[in-house]
Amino acid sequence: MDTTAAAMVGAGLAAIGAGLAAGGVGNVFGSFLQGALRNPAAADGQQGRLFIGFAAAELLGLLSFLIAILLYLKA
Repeated sequence: MDTTAAAMVGAGLAAIGAGLAAGGVGNVFGSFLQGALRNPAAADGQQGRLFIGFAAAELLGLLSFLIAILLYLKA
């Protein structure tokens, strides 16, 4: 396989990872809302974990997007 084609395939796979990060963020917020509706008194104590989960999912999405851009520019 040509190195340019391999870089494009890798960039496409990394772009899929960036798209899946949006699903991860939705899952984090959905789980928080589900837990907050079940036990509203504990929602304030879980808000810090919500932001940590959001930041972790968003970081992985940004890293995969960065890798996709770097691979695309290399090709």
